[in-house]
Amino acid sequence: MKIQSFSLILFLFILLAFQSSCTSNRNEEEIYIGFSQCISSDQWRKDMNHSMMVQTSLYPNINLQISEANRSIEKQISQIEYFIEEDVDVLLVSPLETKKIVPVIERAYEKGIPVILIDRKIDSDKYTAFVGADNIAVGRMAASYIASSTADNISVLEIKGTDNSSPTIERSFGFNQIADEVDSIDSVFTIENYTDDQFSRILDTLDTSKTGYVFSFNDILARSAWQVAENKGLADDLKFVGVDGLVGPDGGINMVLDGRLQATVLYPTGGTEAIKLARRVYAGEQVPKNNSLNITLIDKLNADIMKNQYEKINEQQLELEKQLQAIEQQEEKYYVQNNLLKIAMALLAVILSLAIYSIYSIRIIRRKNKELQLTNEKVVNQRNKIKSIAEEIKRVNKAKINFFTGVSHEFKTPLTLIMSSLESIYMDLKGQKSRHQSDLDVISRNSKRLLRLINNLLDFRRIEDEKFNLKVSKTNLFEFSEKVSMDFKKEAKKRSISFEISSNDKDLNVYIDRNLMDKVYFNLLSNAFKFTPDNGSIKIHLDHQQNKNIVNIHFKDSGIGIPEEEKGQLFKPFFKAANNNKKSSGIGLNITKQFIELHNASIEVHSHQGTEFVISLPTTKNQFSSDQIISTVDNEQPIYFEDDIELEENNDLIPASEDEDQDQYSILIIEDNYDLSRFLNNKLGKKYRTHLSDGSDALEKAFEHIPDIIICDINLPDKDGFEICETLKNDLRTSHIPTIILTALGDRESYLKGLESGADLYLTKPFSFTILLQSLKSLLYNREKLRYYYTNNLFKLEKENKFSNSEQEFISRLNTLIKDNLDHSDFTVERLAEELNVSRVQLYRKVKALLGMNISDYINNYKLENAKMYLEDTDLSVSEIAYKCGFSTPNYFSTSFKNKYGASPASYRKSYNNSN
Repeated sequence: MKIQSFSLILFLFILLAFQSSCTSNRNEEEIYIGFSQCISSDQWRKDMNHSMMVQTSLYPNINLQISEANRSIEKQISQIEYFIEEDVDVLLVSPLETKKIVPVIERAYEKGIPVILIDRKIDSDKYTAFVGADNIAVGRMAASYIASSTADNISVLEIKGTDNSSPTIERSFGFNQIADEVDSIDSVFTIENYTDDQFSRILDTLDTSKTGYVFSFNDILARSAWQVAENKGLADDLKFVGVDGLVGPDGGINMVLDGRLQATVLYPTGGTEAIKLARRVYAGEQVPKNNSLNITLIDKLNADIMKNQYEKINEQQLELEKQLQAIEQQEEKYYVQNNLLKIAMALLAVILSLAIYSIYSIRIIRRKNKELQLTNEKVVNQRNKIKSIAEEIKRVNKAKINFFTGVSHEFKTPLTLIMSSLESIYMDLKGQKSRHQSDLDVISRNSKRLLRLINNLLDFRRIEDEKFNLKVSKTNLFEFSEKVSMDFKKEAKKRSISFEISSNDKDLNVYIDRNLMDKVYFNLLSNAFKFTPDNGSIKIHLDHQQNKNIVNIHFKDSGIGIPEEEKGQLFKPFFKAANNNKKSSGIGLNITKQFIELHNASIEVHSHQGTEFVISLPTTKNQFSSDQIISTVDNEQPIYFEDDIELEENNDLIPASEDEDQDQYSILIIEDNYDLSRFLNNKLGKKYRTHLSDGSDALEKAFEHIPDIIICDINLPDKDGFEICETLKNDLRTSHIPTIILTALGDRESYLKGLESGADLYLTKPFSFTILLQSLKSLLYNREKLRYYYTNNLFKLEKENKFSNSEQEFISRLNTLIKDNLDHSDFTVERLAEELNVSRVQLYRKVKALLGMNISDYINNYKLENAKMYLEDTDLSVSEIAYKCGFSTPNYFSTSFKNKYGASPASYRKSYNNSN
């Protein structure tokens, strides 16, 4: 009985131990995620599914179920209804189209199931988050690439997708948006519901000389279109751009590499990001509504890099999957061993062996986990590299766009200081007469004029970036017109111009942004006064048409008019009419049109016995949103009419100092005109060390001073500027010096001759001093970048000769001479200068200008670099290396080596050998 009781107790103990052992350690709550995939046939969707499964495999508590609709909207709706009934924790949907699927998604959302849309959007905002690339940006990127790749005016074939999904709509919108803005794309011909036969028929009627590019909404369509063109022998006449950027035999990257595609836009699947976002949503985190993924353009310049990165990522993912499988196998083994261990504990017979085996299993799992962690880190690093490349491309493009705006903004601070100082001076002189009053007025008017031009430039950039926010208020239009026109009446009286303002309804109130409309009035009136002769007429008439709820504002002048054939281009940026010989930025009318359209108004132009602009402005406020309507307005006052008066320069000469800070850049000014030479010396002498020459001793002074930059006129008494520039560029001592040519010769032949003589910049008189100063800075900055390149590639230039310019040839020759005499400790700087046919001082200045270090340091660095290679690659003793590299004694070599590399030669060799 006791034996039976003991057996029963033992059995129950073993059963309890077994049952407890079967209870998994996976106490983490399971997350049930359902994903409805709209399409299952193409590789891009398969990659999305695969990336989801790989990401899910990292989290054992996630149960991911993928259902594929195979392009059937009814099937996808049925799948989503199934997931709703299953009460999934998170619902992922890649919708086939935007409308029919909305009710079932909204039902899931209203039931409390988080809904995450992937790649495609719907016509509803009842979803938790969206993950995917910005398809408008995809279209814009493709159009920008095509526009920047051709200088000719061409037409583009646009092949849209076969469905009406949001990517199809948005890519087309973005593409046509850029195509409408640029001049190099004349027209876009759209092909919908693409078939090979349809495309073949189009090619039969296509003039390939005017159609240079075919933009397909994915790489599959691009491949089909290319094959049709290839079959017809037209593949070489057309350039194809696709979207997706997959790796594989027929992937976009491979097609770019083999020449079938000119470029493809990398369009990430978002599978990994969707799983991560689902976990965050399930955990109760607040996530952004829109989660945009980075895109980038892949062409022949970066296709190899992207392919290699993708292949490495795929290899890492495969390795990751193998490691996960191994972990699962090890975990299963662990659970089995754990069962045996607990049973053995009850039996006490095999406790030791099972304990040892269990410890061994744990160690294996830990080792595998560590390997998995390292593998995962590698995958993350590779992904970060791709991300950094994409961000760098984006940063460079943004930097180019923002450069123009940044420079304009930088001018505002000094202008503000000038105008504030002037205001202070005016206040001090209030009620007093001053002999400088007229000069102050000139400075004030021109400062305001410059500030207005800068504001126009900034407005132009803001319009391009779509950053204007309207602030409209109720305004009496007649009183507003009178106020804006007030400052123009002085000019009208001065020039005997009849200037009138009339209205058929002086009590009319409209809703306008006064600051913007100020600029509209100013631009139109300043144009009218600019092109209307003395004793002419300018009229503003407000015509309120009550039955249409609009007011037509007429600006009519008796000026020179506009050629009929040019009226269509009048509002384009930087356009200048053929009969316009006035100074103009070319953006005023473009800004005017943009500001008017922001008010949902329009502008048109008529030209008959003068010019008439007509603005059609709505009189109601219905076209504005509530946040655009304000009750008060800013008190910013516009800058109205200023006279264009040239400012006389101070005639006091600032002498060129030879004793100033030697770290300043030096400039040699070669100009035979005394006044201009004195002006440049006065202006530039404040920032640079200047040397002057009237041309007769230009070459002698250039060779003597070796300046950092040279400004040279063309018409000189001895040699002309072209000859001087060519001589300087062909001489080893001065070939590195940037040269600016200033001249009154503005014809094409002179410009080409200047470039052929080696000039870095060609400026025609009258020149802008601001442009000259900025050009000096740019040339010096570019030379600093070149110096940085040479400094960081000192010992590669003799192996690579990519640029084949005189500076690189000089450094290569310099390195060769040092290398040939490396083991000669008596090889001096004087001998090196003699071999190069220059003086010691000129060699010092040449090397200092190119490399930023003196020649002695350069030779010493060259020797030490070679010594380091001997320490790494040979078994020569330290003494042998010292003498071989031209050091007089081993002690001096050891001291120099330690000063440069922080370790003695012996310690460095030991450390290097241990690390390898």
